[in-house]
Amino acid sequence: MPDHRPGRTAAGAPSGILLLDKPSGITSNTALGQAKRVLGIRKAGHTGTLDPMASGLLVLCFGEATKVSGFLLDADKAYEAEATLGIATDSEDADGEVVADQPVPEFELNEIESALAAFRGSIEQIPPMHSALKHKGKRLYELARKGEVVERPPRSVVIHALEGIDWSHPKLRINVRCSKGTYIRSLVRDLGDALGCGAHLSALRRTLSSPFEVVDAITLDQLSDLDQESARARLLPPDQAVLHFPAIHLDEERALRLQQGQTLPGIEGESGLMRAYRDDHFLGLATLDDNGALRAKRLLATN
Repeated sequence: MPDHRPGRTAAGAPSGILLLDKPSGITSNTALGQAKRVLGIRKAGHTGTLDPMASGLLVLCFGEATKVSGFLLDADKAYEAEATLGIATDSEDADGEVVADQPVPEFELNEIESALAAFRGSIEQIPPMHSALKHKGKRLYELARKGEVVERPPRSVVIHALEGIDWSHPKLRINVRCSKGTYIRSLVRDLGDALGCGAHLSALRRTLSSPFEVVDAITLDQLSDLDQESARARLLPPDQAVLHFPAIHLDEERALRLQQGQTLPGIEGESGLMRAYRDDHFLGLATLDDNGALRAKRLLATN
């Protein structure tokens, strides 16, 4: 279970990370807005959107924790997804218009497994038109709403794990663990093409945004039932987002020098990003170079 010890800004307002189990039917920004109202914290952001149709883990950063949110954007994700075979849509999910309707063979499980195997590992994926990627300064979804289709260069993504967990004609449920930038809609689209009948994403639930899991998240309804103090107690400390970096603990004098922008020489350790602490108080991230010099990288405003 995560450690619930939110940090505080210099002004005393809480900072931290909220694990939210977003319901389907609302945007990520709507969910963020509702959480901000309950917590009473204005400065906030999320670390990777979920489409309105999707449910599951939405990692929200509040206050000074927004300064480490960028380090969560590159995190691996995991999903439970449902593919409806035989029907293709223009958005590649259930919210789109049907563009093809084909009969679905009574596939044997070994046929399903053979198709899934081709998508494991490093693959090239063409992103959907209904996405926030840009083409000549315009969001693709803006062009798609006008009925335009433009060429999208394929992008390299990694499917770390892909497992079929239930096949009940014409619906296939799968578990996916993947790298950043993977579109599950496009994975389902390509899987349908590989099976020769087309498919669209009919349900999606995010179960993991590394290192966080949805089992530790709170729903919007549960959050809304809490008073502000109890809701704020759900915030995780900002350093929980960067525990994969090594830690360095500084005394009062060296911590102050780092916060003032000074370089600290003679630091032992492997070069790269480090979590910097004054005693046990998280200061933020610093960079250690090959010569043992430590410099501030992304520090939090703390008291």
